[in-house]
Amino acid sequence: MAVTFPGETDEYREARDRLLTEEVELRRHMERVAEARRALPPGGPVPEDYVFTGAFVGEDPAEVRFSDLFGSDVASVAVYSWMFPRHHGDDRPVPPTGPMAELPFDETPCPSCTSFLDQLDGVARHARHQMGVVVESTVPIERMLAIAEDRGWRDWHLVSSAGTGYRRDYHGESEDGSPIPILNVFHRDADGTIRHSWASELMFAPTDPGQDPRHTGTLDALWNLFDLTADGRPTDWNEQVFYG
Repeated sequence: MAVTFPGETDEYREARDRLLTEEVELRRHMERVAEARRALPPGGPVPEDYVFTGAFVGEDPAEVRFSDLFGSDVASVAVYSWMFPRHHGDDRPVPPTGPMAELPFDETPCPSCTSFLDQLDGVARHARHQMGVVVESTVPIERMLAIAEDRGWRDWHLVSSAGTGYRRDYHGESEDGSPIPILNVFHRDADGTIRHSWASELMFAPTDPGQDPRHTGTLDALWNLFDLTADGRPTDWNEQVFYG
């Protein structure tokens, strides 16, 4: 099927058709990567049944063991380590009112992580019928819930891992205790064994000039949307938790 749009030139159409060939190959490559991800050998067993405190927005916090994140009918769980508190030196502003404004600045959440979770809360609403979708942080669960409610989140399962070794074990923090944003996926085998399945290890891989790690890049709607424009990704801007 030949596609054209009003007013386009032959030069545009020729270039667009060449680009379409590249887009088809990108689609094929993404599927090859997904197939390779699914074909990974079993990962390592989770070393302990971590004891978290968790809740959805509107619920009372309660003890949640790691094994509880699976419920009775899902085999996979994705856990995003929210940089809350933010990384030292991140000076992006917080809203002038609301729960973030009530915290010491260094104890507020990372704007980029928060933007990412803003985008995926709607996805979580659908995904949780097939898999667990969890946001983990080391701050008290009450603090997580206050920020989540302020952001309008409804479908993230929030857990505080304070007092556990989860973050250290699954690379959610550096050796000096600084937070690292990472997405980990776990799978429960038929015999009940819970194993690590995949992580966004691009966070730790070398980057090409002008690129950030893009470790969750295929999930990030905002930056992928910018990629569709003639201007591309802005180079002097990044996500904020507040746009004054």
